[in-house]
Amino acid sequence: MTYFFFLKFIHIIGATVILGTGAGIAFFMLMAHLSRDVAFIARTASLAVLADFIFTATAVVAQPVTGYLLVREMGMSLAEAWIVASLALYAVAGIFWLPVVWMQIKMRAIATAAVSAGAPLPATYHRLFRLWFAFGFPGFGSVLLIVWLMIAKPMSFS
Repeated sequence: MTYFFFLKFIHIIGATVILGTGAGIAFFMLMAHLSRDVAFIARTASLAVLADFIFTATAVVAQPVTGYLLVREMGMSLAEAWIVASLALYAVAGIFWLPVVWMQIKMRAIATAAVSAGAPLPATYHRLFRLWFAFGFPGFGSVLLIVWLMIAKPMSFS
């Protein structure tokens, strides 16, 4: 296995992990929310936070490192249009992902407290969930566009 192949493999795995973990967390959080079962919501939010820290955060760190090393190995410039667009979209994804993680932590705390008190979820949880849901579209959409750019590598956008 060559160094280039290894980097490319790790980079593709990282993109897959970001997409897969993001889609999985979104699905399970939505299903838990729709169940209206406070204990289920609390458990699901706990697992979502854990998955984001173990899988997503690891891949989020690996992606720019392997991406930079791949660009260098291929003798390309970071100023190429598709790379600049990918980096901009990566920043957009991060701008939406970081608050989503914070929201998941808050929703987990709110749901856990509601379970302990034997109470329903307060309005604060529902507001956070709606915001969490809305933030998922630009965050996840940015990642999808980055994957397209990685595959297509368009020379320009004109």
